[in-house]
Amino acid sequence: MTNSAPSDKALVPFVSVDHMMRLIHHIGVEDMLRGLADYIEADFRRWQLFDKTPRVASHSAEGVIELMPTSDGEVYGFKYVNGHPKNTADGLQTVTAFGLLADVASGYPVLLSEMTILTALRTAATSALVARLLAPENATTMAMIGNGAQSEFQSLAMKAICGITEVRLFDTDPAATQKCARNLEGLGLKVVACPSPEDAILGAGIITTCTADKQYARILTDNMIGAGVHINAIGGDCPGKTELAPGILERSDIFVEYPEQTRIEGEIQQLAPDHPVTEIWQVLTGQAPGRTSQRQITVFDSVGFAIEDFSALRYVRDQIRKTPLCHMLDMLADPDDPRDLFGMLQRARP
Repeated sequence: MTNSAPSDKALVPFVSVDHMMRLIHHIGVEDMLRGLADYIEADFRRWQLFDKTPRVASHSAEGVIELMPTSDGEVYGFKYVNGHPKNTADGLQTVTAFGLLADVASGYPVLLSEMTILTALRTAATSALVARLLAPENATTMAMIGNGAQSEFQSLAMKAICGITEVRLFDTDPAATQKCARNLEGLGLKVVACPSPEDAILGAGIITTCTADKQYARILTDNMIGAGVHINAIGGDCPGKTELAPGILERSDIFVEYPEQTRIEGEIQQLAPDHPVTEIWQVLTGQAPGRTSQRQITVFDSVGFAIEDFSALRYVRDQIRKTPLCHMLDMLADPDDPRDLFGMLQRARP
């Protein structure tokens, strides 16, 4: 029996960083953010179908490495992701990621993709999807506290999905604010660089916090927050890392992705284990209310959840069909006789 070329089922589409960037520009950043939000919403609406577990985390003094798995019974997905805040001092990304989809029936992978850029997009799409549900009516201004790698994606998602027209920027590093303002120039937003977080939140109906330091921080103090705002808290995403003063949380209605994970990693790690929260899928399906008054303070305590990554990978898989925007990887052994793996090896001997 001779060894043959890999079958189509043994070849796995791989979306490289270059292909991902080309895909984004092919679709358009804002259109892709809207598309991702649609896929995330669709999957959250079928929440009960998914396997759900808090991410598997390996913590160190330098950061965290995590696996984020889920399945809807037909497709399995996972993401590998790290978070190392000190990386930027060495010229490295704080967060890197890749992800995989597989067919549940056979166990065969059907997509492998970079997810460093894709995670930034899906995080922003999720933020804006939730803000559309919870932000005060006619909010047109967002404060962006923390102007690192996520800030431009968050700003554009709020523009594309929620209709904001102004973003007010603050970062403890003025160079980060200058970078964000420069990148957003000409993209349809009024951009204001602010000297303090207090100045940044003036007139903002939506406040996004996205800082990187792994510590119990108080980026927003209790006296800074008045009635009627929506806080999109995305920087506190592991044990020992927060951004909001507990007093803000005590005065707010809190919305989360998956409580079992958020109570470990999110802002609510500062509160009692039974502090009431509402799950986003419940709001999307009408089983729980979102914003109920103009004076209400709402907090999206977002830590990222595997279903969002599943949705993003599913979106990419659909978009790359019939395009050249992937490599086909010879990644799975494919012997002519499935029982003769060793024979395949022997026939490949030089």
